[in-house]
Amino acid sequence: MPAPITILYSTLILFGLAVISGLLLAVFGTKFAVKKDERLEKVEKSLAGANCGACGFAGCADYARALVEGKTDLNACPVTSSEKKDIIAGVLGVANNSAESNVVVRCVGGNDAEDKYDYMGYGDCRSMELLAGGRKQCNWGCLGTGSCANVCPTHAVTVRKGGYAKIEQSKCIQCGKCIHVCPKELIWRVPKTAKVYIACRNCGNGKEVRAVCKKGCISCGICARSCPHGAIKLINNLPVINYEKCTGCNICVEKCPAKCILTIEK
Repeated sequence: MPAPITILYSTLILFGLAVISGLLLAVFGTKFAVKKDERLEKVEKSLAGANCGACGFAGCADYARALVEGKTDLNACPVTSSEKKDIIAGVLGVANNSAESNVVVRCVGGNDAEDKYDYMGYGDCRSMELLAGGRKQCNWGCLGTGSCANVCPTHAVTVRKGGYAKIEQSKCIQCGKCIHVCPKELIWRVPKTAKVYIACRNCGNGKEVRAVCKKGCISCGICARSCPHGAIKLINNLPVINYEKCTGCNICVEKCPAKCILTIEK
């Protein structure tokens, strides 16, 4: 059995080593610690927190880090409100040049657009589009099987009984997932201030459009001639709205014979 004095010395030596090790760890930990940017927490708390991935990053935390490091800008996030972006811009010392928008579907053909075949396959619009560009004779027509609705995290997109997709603006968080998934590129952004939009992408002339869809734009130009503010021009057989001039008077909506100019429901 070891002598008591030996046990005491061993204990003191171990205690001393423990104290020295602790001090060394504290010193090295302080000296080599990675300093955390105080702005990071403030930026992340101001983001919408949707973690939708529309910004191109894994989530809001990664996006916040990229903002602080100057690797991206506020335009990348369509979900965070303009007011919150102003706060973030103040924290980072940058200008908030991002603009809010609404997301709309540029087609209301649906069941009023002619089919070229009966689709019996499995899947959604992306699957159908692989077969001869989809079932619609209109090359730009909404296929109506809901790829956009399937990816919407807030169920803001639905396929109406008429056979076309529609977005409920009050539920939409502007994440843009529906934009990226639509094989016909029918979903796009319009300014937040926009009151109306053109719900057709068929660039054919009137006769060509009428042969495949009852609700397609026939490029008659009545909307452009009727607009009292000169906000509409026909370009490539389709009306294009200058939203800086548009006042939302809805004259174009009332005059359109095809009824393919729609108001944006808030």
